[in-house]
Formats: sequence, structure tokens, C-alpha cells
Amino acid sequence: MRRREFIAGLGSAAALPVAVRAQQHGRVRRIGLLIAFAADDPEMQARIAGLRQGLESLGWSEGRNLRIE
Repeated sequence: MRRREFIAGLGSAAALPVAVRAQQHGRVRRIGLLIAFAADDPEMQARIAGLRQGLESLGWSEGRNLRIE
């Protein structure tokens, strides 16, 4: 009986770090932008596209772990 308890304890201890890591990856960060230009302004759209591209190069992807408002 002690052997089964020991093996069960090892299994649950091994699964704990995986469960903790999985919870951290589900977190979505939000970025709010206050812009003094119209939403359809071509210059502002180019700047926002550059912001998105820069964030993606750092590993932040909109819809996966990032939300831009």
C-alpha cells in the first residue's frame, strides 16, 4: 500500500507545475490606445500596424495573448 501512495504522490507532484504553467498562459493582456486622429486616418492606421508588428516580433499576438482596444 505504501508503494502505491508513493507513486501516486510522484504523479501528482509531476502534474502540478504543468497545471500552474497552463493557467499563466491563458492570461490575455490588454492595451488601450487613446488617439487624437480619426479611426480611418491613413497615417494613424500605419502607426497602429507598426505597433502590432513590433509587438508580434516580441511574441505578443493579438487574439492569442494580447488585446488592443
